[in-house]
Amino acid sequence: MPRRLVRRILLTAGLLCIALVVGTTGFVLIEGYSWFDGFYMTLTTITTVGYQELRPLSRSGRIFNSFVIFFGVSAMFLALGAMTQTIIELELEDRYGKRRKRRMISSLHDHFIVCGFGRVGRHASYEFQRVKAPFVVIDSNEVRVAKAANAGMLAVAADATQDDSLREAGVLRAKGLIAALPSDAENLFIILSAKTLNPKLTVVTRASEVEAGEKLHRAGADTVFTPYALAGRQLADALLRPHVVEFLDFVRSNIGPHVTMEQVRVPPKTEGAHRLSELLNSEVVVLAIRKEGGETIFNPPHESKVSAGDFLIVVGERSGLQKLEKNLTS
Repeated sequence: MPRRLVRRILLTAGLLCIALVVGTTGFVLIEGYSWFDGFYMTLTTITTVGYQELRPLSRSGRIFNSFVIFFGVSAMFLALGAMTQTIIELELEDRYGKRRKRRMISSLHDHFIVCGFGRVGRHASYEFQRVKAPFVVIDSNEVRVAKAANAGMLAVAADATQDDSLREAGVLRAKGLIAALPSDAENLFIILSAKTLNPKLTVVTRASEVEAGEKLHRAGADTVFTPYALAGRQLADALLRPHVVEFLDFVRSNIGPHVTMEQVRVPPKTEGAHRLSELLNSEVVVLAIRKEGGETIFNPPHESKVSAGDFLIVVGERSGLQKLEKNLTS
């Protein structure tokens, strides 16, 4: 809820409480009412119910009651008006918010879809957000959707296993999808639906068991991660190859705010082969070349040839990566 609405609710509630406290105290001190009778008298007065007085008021009591009527009833009407305005604003905000969200999703192309904003999907979304990649989060839990929205992400509350939900997220125009629901069966449904709607979609998912991973592959998943097996290998590597693990962690997360590791594709329309030295600049380092046929060349020399469809695995500043992409497309 927006802060201005919270402030409005607190303000009106405070006015009503002040009116009740002042009115109750006045009737107790001036007319000698009990605290309950003073509260009851104040409540019936400011709500304009119109019950008769518990007992005839003195002149001082009538003067005080006049102020209670004027200020208390005004506070009550103000509170009712504020509550009505708040309800209307929330309804309009929800309606226009959903419409605005649909417009934003409909404008996306070559984006990513994250199905599930749990522990896995949340970290994947943060990475997309960090590199400013376009993406949409789908989760059936409205609390998690609100959490994603508060983090500045485009998120919808829907069942990702349903075809209509995937269409709403723009699966027909999407570039990739992450199936990160807790259940392997749910992820299987997502993969089947997504690949049926968009066969060109790249789908990655997680699997609790190795056997489930094989089924997810057969269902159409391009990449399946098994967290327990992956964590086991990393634990073993931390003992067997600690310096390798530290280097990889450094490259992935501690390399610096302006430096990143990225893959850059040679456009399919590129004519002929180019020497690597013709494309590079001093701001990037090429770690490997992934040939279109599947071959990987590590630490390639500058005389290496790159052709259309190849991928360059590079490390460098973002400005250098942009220059490299410009050289590839020119």
